[in-house]
Amino acid sequence: VLSGCGVYDGTEIHEASAVLVHLSRGGAEVHMYAPDMPQMHVVDHSKGQPAETESRNVLVESARIARGKITSLAKLTTTDHDAVIFPGGFGAAKNLSTFAVDGKDCKVNREVERVLKDFHKAGKPIGLCCISPVLAAKVLTGAEVTVGHEEEEGGKWPYAGTAGAIKEMGGKHCVKEMVFSLTPSYEAHVDAKNKVVTTPAFMCETELHNIFDGIGAMVKNVLKLTGK
Repeated sequence: VLSGCGVYDGTEIHEASAVLVHLSRGGAEVHMYAPDMPQMHVVDHSKGQPAETESRNVLVESARIARGKITSLAKLTTTDHDAVIFPGGFGAAKNLSTFAVDGKDCKVNREVERVLKDFHKAGKPIGLCCISPVLAAKVLTGAEVTVGHEEEEGGKWPYAGTAGAIKEMGGKHCVKEMVFSLTPSYEAHVDAKNKVVTTPAFMCETELHNIFDGIGAMVKNVLKLTGK
């Protein structure tokens, strides 16, 4: 499930690409979805500032990542899929929810909430990375997720405050590292009860290959939980 195209106002492109590579390597058949709705705003990524006169559609922008093969989120059902994965990027906190503005008091997009609840009810795994675990924390009461560490540690974890918001929303936050490990579960947290798998990704200031490997651990565990 995508939320646009670009870290500051949509899906983090490197994360989406990593998810797709690891799914491909795992032999999964992938379908991509996004809500058909306007973005919260458009950010000029060369300046890191909102472009006040622009407006873009989440589905249309997400199609850039999907190479045009994308469907409205309203058509995503559990009957046609074994699992669902949400990459990160500020789009998860701006378009899929209002977390970027409202924090713990955020609202989750109606279709996103439906998808999360439907997959949870069906006992099918849900994967999330970077900021997107807040979606599960808000919708699935008591879900265990990780966004990495709970302290900024001199800028290594610049969004560490998210962990506190997750706790205030009723979720359980589990501290995880974002470094290379021979044990994949080290970089991803598996909530076996709720079948929710999360990894910090760009919540940490680290090398790209560490982020890629962490996402790989998340995808591997999601595929394992499908039992296929």
